[in-house]
Amino acid sequence: MTDTLSHIKAPIADEMAHFDAVFRESLSGNGGLLDTVLEYIMRRGGKRMRPMLTLLVAKAFSPGGCEEGGKGELCDGALRAIHAACSLELLHTASLVHDDVVDESDRRRGQASVNASFDNKMAVLVGDYILATSLREIAMTGCAGMTDAVARLGQTLSAGEVKQIENISSTDFSMDNYFDVIEKKTASLFECCCRLGALSAGVGEAAMEKVCEFGRNIGILFQIRDDILDYSDPEVTGKPAGNDLREGKLTLPVLHVLASAPDEIADLGRRVRSFDITELDINCLVEYTENHGGIEYARSVIEEYYRKCMDYIDHNISDSAIAESLRLYVGFAVGRES
Repeated sequence: MTDTLSHIKAPIADEMAHFDAVFRESLSGNGGLLDTVLEYIMRRGGKRMRPMLTLLVAKAFSPGGCEEGGKGELCDGALRAIHAACSLELLHTASLVHDDVVDESDRRRGQASVNASFDNKMAVLVGDYILATSLREIAMTGCAGMTDAVARLGQTLSAGEVKQIENISSTDFSMDNYFDVIEKKTASLFECCCRLGALSAGVGEAAMEKVCEFGRNIGILFQIRDDILDYSDPEVTGKPAGNDLREGKLTLPVLHVLASAPDEIADLGRRVRSFDITELDINCLVEYTENHGGIEYARSVIEEYYRKCMDYIDHNISDSAIAESLRLYVGFAVGRES
């Protein structure tokens, strides 16, 4: 995994180094308990998938645009992209902190969540602080279009969370509702990565529309792959199979089989959403989904979006190094790490 990520970041190594410094600086120097909590969050890190995408897209549309910066320096466009990527990662981080409070989750990336390590009050307040820091970073770009994109993303993420809660109380096994949620909660983030990167390079409207669709497609396949992992060996994922079902969530694999399932299986789906289901019932629904084509169907949808992403790269990214990094990036998003 580390080797794949290193290859992905190779064309933007300098930009990622600057990003890491800007991100850490943005959340440091407060003192007291606030710094303690922020340091705890920063230690969990993550792979920085979204900043990577922002900076790759920015460089794809301005491959020679930073020559005026001089040795060891970055041009204005690259600096705008870095501050935009930082703003986006901060917004994403704040949303995760708040989501753990909403979901009453005690784990995040294999470690205790902020609300579990401290408490809900601290998690909400620190999440708010990170959100405000995101706004400060996007203001440093001096670009109204970027500021608008991040603000709209914040609205969309919140709307997606509300829609997901609304879906839990619904007895309708709707694929449309499922895709609406993942477009708001996941695809919108990747779309915004591409939008910010393209804005930093000053691309035109037609190119902007295409690269934003590319980002949405990455986000959709990224989420569906995550849905499939919920049916994987707990030794691999670190959590029990069917964990989404325990949280009242019906994702693509199970929604596919519920469309034609007998009444007793459909009843299990309804009981998932009402949180009136036993471990035995969850295991039954997981087994039914696996045995009736739910996983295979979800994988076929991933393949569809994967081909769309590759087609975009082949026809729109002229820089060979950036194109190869983006291919690896998409492959990594669907678990093809070599």
